[in-house]
Amino acid sequence: MRKSDSSAAYYEVIESEAQVVRMVFEIYTQQGLSINSIARLLNERQIPTRTATTRWERSTVWGLLRNPAYRGRACYGKTELRPRQRITRPLRQRHGVASRDSASHERPREDWIEVPVPALVSEEMFALAQEQLEKNKHHSPRRTIEPTLLQGMLVCEQCGYALYRTSTRTCKQTLHYYRCLGSDGYRRLRGPVCANRPLRQDALDEFVWKEIIRLLEDPRLVQSEIDRRRETARNADPLRKRDEELRREKARLEKSSERLITAYQEGLLTLPQLRHRIPELRKQLQAIESELQSLELDEADQSKYLQLADSLGTFRRKLRLRAEMLDIQVRQQILRLLVKEVLVGTNTITIRHSIPVPASGPGSSDPPQPPCGASGALPASGYLLRKRAS
Repeated sequence: MRKSDSSAAYYEVIESEAQVVRMVFEIYTQQGLSINSIARLLNERQIPTRTATTRWERSTVWGLLRNPAYRGRACYGKTELRPRQRITRPLRQRHGVASRDSASHERPREDWIEVPVPALVSEEMFALAQEQLEKNKHHSPRRTIEPTLLQGMLVCEQCGYALYRTSTRTCKQTLHYYRCLGSDGYRRLRGPVCANRPLRQDALDEFVWKEIIRLLEDPRLVQSEIDRRRETARNADPLRKRDEELRREKARLEKSSERLITAYQEGLLTLPQLRHRIPELRKQLQAIESELQSLELDEADQSKYLQLADSLGTFRRKLRLRAEMLDIQVRQQILRLLVKEVLVGTNTITIRHSIPVPASGPGSSDPPQPPCGASGALPASGYLLRKRAS
């Protein structure tokens, strides 16, 4: 954004910097690199920052990926000054009085002021980046030395807290468990807020993985989800909205032509006036009809859909053969694409995934299934850190 004494502020695209922005979005959304890896890559390639006086930091890349101006909407008034709410140790030692207000408080989205600017990335790529940033809040490995399959996905059904991994040592081996944060008494003055018991990590990981593989092996479930998403995309497609606009414009032009002919027949319009105005209306109608035909051809193109169905079939076959040999990182990627969260109850596990499971009807012999996931019973055997089920 530039401003001078003779002109108001305006946005100007600097192509050398715009290429860096596009590269960062592409690497983050397509290649799956972390923010830290992107910052390291930019520094290794000696790509200068906007000021060319500092190095790329994680916070710089994070702010770049969240900036709505790169999708064509510059926003103002996003934050505001408020009194400090978090009392840190230095503030507490100074009797909890902040020396200044904090400007890092984000205002509600509807209060932002939007200004249209030239877009550097598409709406789809910007939305993918925001989705990935949101996922990273839940799935970030942080200080995890050894990753687990269900990391960031487990939620306690009783108290709503997340489950974390813990371990105990026997005389022969180390056993790992998933434990609810609400069941830790030392975290709160009044003791634990949840009575849910720990679960063996290996048992729960195996149960969830086998359930997802079972669902993926059913081609009908996957195909029905493809059809549903395809229909949703068709209804929400911008091309559909454009088609409706064109048809309304076509109807308006046809009515205008009819009114002109009626006015000529009633003597309200001369023949030279009619000949002058009719050709322009016909020209506009021809342009609209040609655009409508192109939209219909685009909608009738099924090549991408058929290619997707074929690739998913190949993926299911490969997954069936290699399901037990995949490493933990690949299994994590597959689960995070399909599973939103796993609810851990007292004696049940509920998997909320994106594969639709049809509800059982009155005449169906299948057991009833929840519409948004799969459920199963926990093993009744007891083990360390868990009392035997009664």
